[in-house]
Amino acid sequence: MAQSAPPAARRSEAGATGMRRRIITAPPVWRELLLVVLFYTGYTLTRIVLVQDGTGPAFAHADEILRAERFLGLDFELHLNQTLLTVPWLARTANVFYATMHFIVTLAIVVWLYRYRPQHYRWLRTSIMIATGVALIGFWLYPLAPPRFLHSEGFVDPVTALHSLGLYASDASGSLTNQYAAMPSMHAGWSLWCGLVLVRLASQNWAKLLGALYPATTVIVILSTANHYVLDAVAGMALIGGALWVSWILYTRCPAPLLLARARVTHRLHQRAGRRTDRSGAHSAP
Repeated sequence: MAQSAPPAARRSEAGATGMRRRIITAPPVWRELLLVVLFYTGYTLTRIVLVQDGTGPAFAHADEILRAERFLGLDFELHLNQTLLTVPWLARTANVFYATMHFIVTLAIVVWLYRYRPQHYRWLRTSIMIATGVALIGFWLYPLAPPRFLHSEGFVDPVTALHSLGLYASDASGSLTNQYAAMPSMHAGWSLWCGLVLVRLASQNWAKLLGALYPATTVIVILSTANHYVLDAVAGMALIGGALWVSWILYTRCPAPLLLARARVTHRLHQRAGRRTDRSGAHSAP
């Protein structure tokens, strides 16, 4: 006669099964909204704090990046910048694109995932958070002045040159963010994340096409507006790629023993919380 599994093992297996089920469903919307607000607030504030050490290292790193790109034959930001300025209406459009689409498109994709692809939401949401968190370390360890500050190299900021709308069009907007957080480029990284999500999960061909075009367009914009270098665009995209792989492994290929261990820990925490509730109820009883 087969021996049944002990209660603790059954609870652990049930917990692991429940955890796998939760992974393929979207969490409560109020929790996700709170998470987005807290994460983006922390991201913005951290970027501001990281600029307090002065700008000298940022310009030294800019010289390093340009030397490396010239050695590799990748220094075509200046050509793109000069070409863009010859078409003022296109330059103004690029300025607005840079200032707005980075946030609008990413948020729209997150909402779309939550609503229409809940089985993929958790691991994809986690991947972009991992990448952005690691990027903050990059901003701290390697502050980098964007090309638009390198007037001696011939770069021109199309926002100031054309008195256009842009992310740093006013002194107030420029003072409320870290303009030396160019490495890695999260404009490039987030756009790649959005593009991959659409190409992989969208059902309409036109949406897949937009997903393919959006990262390419973003990279051209960030280079031609002199906000980023080729190398920090590559770094941002590589960071997203690595974060997607790590998150996919954690959520979809997590080993059963690890799931069981997490389920046991969760069960014990619930037990402790239940005992505390029981004790508090007993103390309050007449």
